[in-house]
Amino acid sequence: MIQKPIIILGAGGHTKVLIDVLQRRSTKLLGITDPDPKKIGKSILGVPVIGDDYVITFYNNETIELVNGIGMVANKKLRQQIFYSFKNLGYSFTSVIHDSAIISSDVELYEGVQIMAGAIIQPGCKIGINSTINSRASIDHDTFIGAHVHIAPGVTVSGGVQIGDGTLIGTGATIIQGINIGAYSIVAAGAVVIRDVPDGVIMMGVPAKVVK
Repeated sequence: MIQKPIIILGAGGHTKVLIDVLQRRSTKLLGITDPDPKKIGKSILGVPVIGDDYVITFYNNETIELVNGIGMVANKKLRQQIFYSFKNLGYSFTSVIHDSAIISSDVELYEGVQIMAGAIIQPGCKIGINSTINSRASIDHDTFIGAHVHIAPGVTVSGGVQIGDGTLIGTGATIIQGINIGAYSIVAAGAVVIRDVPDGVIMMGVPAKVVK
Protein backbone atom coordinates (compact mmCIF):
# COMPACT_ATOMS: atom_id res chain seq x y z
CA MET A 1 0.00 0.00 0.00
CA ILE A 2 1.41 3.39 -1.04
CA GLN A 3 1.33 5.92 1.78
CA LYS A 4 -0.20 9.28 0.86
CA PRO A 5 1.51 12.60 1.68
CA ILE A 6 0.49 14.10 5.00
CA ILE A 7 -0.51 17.50 6.37
CA ILE A 8 -0.41 18.00 10.14
CA LEU A 9 -2.94 20.25 11.86
CA GLY A 10 -1.52 22.44 14.65
CA ALA A 11 1.98 23.83 15.18
CA GLY A 12 2.43 23.10 18.88
CA GLY A 13 4.57 20.78 20.98
CA HIS A 14 2.57 17.65 20.23
CA THR A 15 3.17 18.17 16.52
CA LYS A 16 6.93 18.16 17.10
CA VAL A 17 6.66 14.67 18.62
CA LEU A 18 4.48 13.45 15.74
CA ILE A 19 6.89 14.80 13.14
CA ASP A 20 9.74 12.91 14.77
CA VAL A 21 7.79 9.65 14.47
CA LEU A 22 6.75 10.33 10.88
CA GLN A 23 10.26 11.28 9.78
CA ARG A 24 11.52 7.95 11.11
CA ARG A 25 9.16 6.34 8.57
CA SER A 26 10.41 8.63 5.78
CA THR A 27 6.84 9.88 5.38
CA LYS A 28 6.31 12.70 2.90
CA LEU A 29 5.16 15.71 4.92
CA LEU A 30 3.58 18.50 2.88
CA GLY A 31 3.47 20.89 5.81
CA ILE A 32 1.73 22.03 8.98
CA THR A 33 -1.35 24.24 9.30
CA ASP A 34 -2.11 26.60 12.18
CA PRO A 35 -4.59 29.48 12.66
CA ASP A 36 -1.94 31.67 14.34
CA PRO A 37 -0.55 34.02 11.64
CA LYS A 38 2.67 34.44 13.65
CA LYS A 39 3.51 30.77 13.06
CA ILE A 40 2.92 30.76 9.30
CA GLY A 41 6.20 30.65 7.38
CA LYS A 42 8.10 29.13 10.29
CA SER A 43 8.99 25.46 10.57
CA ILE A 44 9.14 22.59 13.08
CA LEU A 45 11.94 20.05 12.61
CA GLY A 46 12.28 21.28 9.04
CA VAL A 47 8.56 21.01 8.18
CA PRO A 48 7.04 24.37 7.15
CA VAL A 49 3.86 25.93 8.50
CA ILE A 50 2.10 26.48 5.17
CA GLY A 51 -0.98 28.41 6.28
CA ASP A 52 -4.18 28.11 8.28
CA ASP A 53 -6.47 25.08 8.13
CA TYR A 54 -8.23 26.39 5.01
CA VAL A 55 -5.08 25.50 3.02
CA ILE A 56 -6.03 21.83 3.39
CA THR A 57 -9.05 22.33 1.14
CA PHE A 58 -6.69 23.14 -1.75
CA TYR A 59 -5.79 19.43 -1.78
CA ASN A 60 -8.07 16.68 -3.05
CA ASN A 61 -9.27 14.56 -0.12
CA GLU A 62 -8.28 11.40 -1.99
CA THR A 63 -4.65 12.43 -2.50
CA ILE A 64 -3.56 13.32 1.06
CA GLU A 65 -4.09 12.20 4.64
CA LEU A 66 -4.20 14.30 7.79
CA VAL A 67 -2.60 13.99 11.22
CA ASN A 68 -4.23 15.73 14.17
CA GLY A 69 -1.46 17.62 15.96
CA ILE A 70 -3.73 19.33 18.47
CA GLY A 71 -2.87 18.26 22.01
CA MET A 72 -5.06 18.65 25.08
CA VAL A 73 -5.58 22.43 25.26
CA ALA A 74 -7.85 24.65 27.36
CA ASN A 75 -10.71 23.90 24.96
CA LYS A 76 -10.81 20.13 25.52
CA LYS A 77 -13.15 19.57 22.55
CA LEU A 78 -11.01 21.45 19.99
CA ARG A 79 -9.18 18.30 18.90
CA GLN A 80 -12.51 16.51 18.44
CA GLN A 81 -14.07 19.44 16.55
CA ILE A 82 -11.16 19.65 14.11
CA PHE A 83 -11.32 15.89 13.49
CA TYR A 84 -15.00 15.96 12.56
CA SER A 85 -14.80 19.18 10.53
CA PHE A 86 -12.36 17.53 8.12
CA LYS A 87 -14.04 14.10 8.21
CA ASN A 88 -17.21 15.86 7.05
CA LEU A 89 -15.22 17.17 4.07
CA GLY A 90 -14.16 13.63 3.16
CA TYR A 91 -10.58 13.68 4.50
CA SER A 92 -9.02 10.76 6.38
CA PHE A 93 -6.72 10.80 9.41
CA THR A 94 -3.78 8.43 9.50
CA SER A 95 -2.61 6.78 12.71
CA VAL A 96 0.85 7.54 14.08
CA ILE A 97 2.59 4.73 16.00
CA HIS A 98 6.13 4.93 17.36
CA ASP A 99 8.42 2.01 16.52
CA SER A 100 9.14 1.41 20.21
CA ALA A 101 5.47 0.97 21.20
CA ILE A 102 4.55 -2.59 22.21
CA ILE A 103 1.08 -3.42 20.88
CA SER A 104 -0.51 -6.87 21.07
CA SER A 105 -1.79 -8.37 17.84
CA ASP A 106 -5.17 -8.66 19.61
CA VAL A 107 -5.65 -4.87 19.89
CA GLU A 108 -8.13 -2.86 17.80
CA LEU A 109 -6.95 0.62 16.81
CA TYR A 110 -9.38 2.97 15.11
CA GLU A 111 -8.82 5.89 12.73
CA GLY A 112 -6.33 8.56 13.69
CA VAL A 113 -5.02 7.00 16.90
CA GLN A 114 -1.58 8.06 18.08
CA ILE A 115 0.64 5.71 20.10
CA MET A 116 3.81 7.35 21.36
CA ALA A 117 7.25 6.06 22.38
CA GLY A 118 7.40 3.27 24.94
CA ALA A 119 3.64 2.78 25.24
CA ILE A 120 2.37 -0.73 26.00
CA ILE A 121 -1.08 -1.99 24.97
CA GLN A 122 -2.03 -5.51 26.01
CA PRO A 123 -4.42 -8.06 24.41
CA GLY A 124 -8.14 -7.39 24.13
CA CYS A 125 -7.88 -3.59 24.17
CA LYS A 126 -9.72 -1.18 21.88
CA ILE A 127 -8.55 2.38 21.26
CA GLY A 128 -11.18 4.70 19.79
CA ILE A 129 -10.87 7.19 16.96
CA ASN A 130 -8.62 10.24 17.38
CA SER A 131 -7.28 9.07 20.76
CA THR A 132 -3.71 9.41 22.01
CA ILE A 133 -1.73 6.98 24.16
CA ASN A 134 1.26 9.06 25.15
CA SER A 135 4.85 8.17 26.03
CA ARG A 136 5.38 5.21 28.41
CA ALA A 137 1.67 4.80 29.14
CA SER A 138 0.63 1.21 29.94
CA ILE A 139 -2.82 -0.11 29.01
CA ASP A 140 -3.54 -3.59 30.36
CA HIS A 141 -5.77 -6.31 28.95
CA ASP A 142 -9.41 -5.89 27.86
CA THR A 143 -9.52 -2.14 28.36
CA PHE A 144 -11.79 0.00 26.18
CA ILE A 145 -10.74 3.58 25.48
CA GLY A 146 -13.33 5.71 23.71
CA ALA A 147 -12.95 8.39 21.04
CA HIS A 148 -10.91 11.60 21.47
CA VAL A 149 -9.30 10.39 24.72
CA HIS A 150 -5.85 11.55 25.83
CA ILE A 151 -3.81 9.19 28.01
CA ALA A 152 -0.87 11.32 29.19
CA PRO A 153 2.74 10.13 29.67
CA GLY A 154 3.39 7.51 32.32
CA VAL A 155 -0.24 6.58 32.99
CA THR A 156 -0.99 3.05 34.23
CA VAL A 157 -4.38 1.63 33.27
CA SER A 158 -5.10 -1.82 34.73
CA GLY A 159 -7.16 -4.54 33.07
CA GLY A 160 -10.86 -4.30 32.22
CA VAL A 161 -11.10 -0.51 32.48
CA GLN A 162 -13.66 1.50 30.45
CA ILE A 163 -12.80 5.12 29.58
CA GLY A 164 -15.48 7.31 27.98
CA ASP A 165 -15.13 9.68 25.03
CA GLY A 166 -13.18 12.91 25.40
CA THR A 167 -11.62 12.12 28.76
CA LEU A 168 -8.12 13.19 29.86
CA ILE A 169 -6.05 10.95 32.12
CA GLY A 170 -3.21 13.11 33.47
CA THR A 171 0.49 12.33 33.68
CA GLY A 172 1.40 9.45 35.97
CA ALA A 173 -2.17 8.66 37.04
CA THR A 174 -3.07 5.09 38.00
CA ILE A 175 -6.42 3.41 37.29
CA ILE A 176 -7.05 0.12 39.11
CA GLN A 177 -8.72 -2.85 37.42
CA GLY A 178 -12.39 -2.86 36.41
CA ILE A 179 -13.00 0.88 36.81
CA ASN A 180 -15.46 2.78 34.59
CA ILE A 181 -14.51 6.38 33.79
CA GLY A 182 -17.19 8.61 32.29
CA ALA A 183 -17.04 10.81 29.21
CA TYR A 184 -15.37 14.24 29.17
CA SER A 185 -13.88 13.87 32.62
CA ILE A 186 -10.38 14.74 33.83
CA VAL A 187 -8.25 12.55 36.06
CA ALA A 188 -5.50 14.79 37.41
CA ALA A 189 -1.79 14.01 37.23
CA GLY A 190 -0.67 11.51 39.84
CA ALA A 191 -4.20 10.55 40.90
CA VAL A 192 -5.01 6.98 41.92
CA VAL A 193 -8.52 6.00 40.83
CA ILE A 194 -10.08 3.23 42.91
CA ARG A 195 -13.78 3.91 42.24
CA ASP A 196 -15.88 4.67 39.17
CA VAL A 197 -15.77 8.21 37.75
CA PRO A 198 -18.97 9.97 36.54
CA ASP A 199 -19.23 11.94 33.31
CA GLY A 200 -17.85 15.47 33.19
CA VAL A 201 -16.01 15.68 36.52
CA ILE A 202 -12.47 16.38 37.70
CA MET A 203 -10.85 13.77 39.97
CA MET A 204 -7.73 14.46 42.02
CA GLY A 205 -5.74 12.92 44.84
CA VAL A 206 -4.77 9.56 46.34
CA PRO A 207 -7.28 8.02 46.36
CA ALA A 208 -8.92 10.24 43.74
CA LYS A 209 -12.02 12.23 44.70
CA VAL A 210 -14.33 14.51 42.73
CA VAL A 211 -13.23 18.14 43.15
CA LYS A 212 -15.40 19.79 40.46
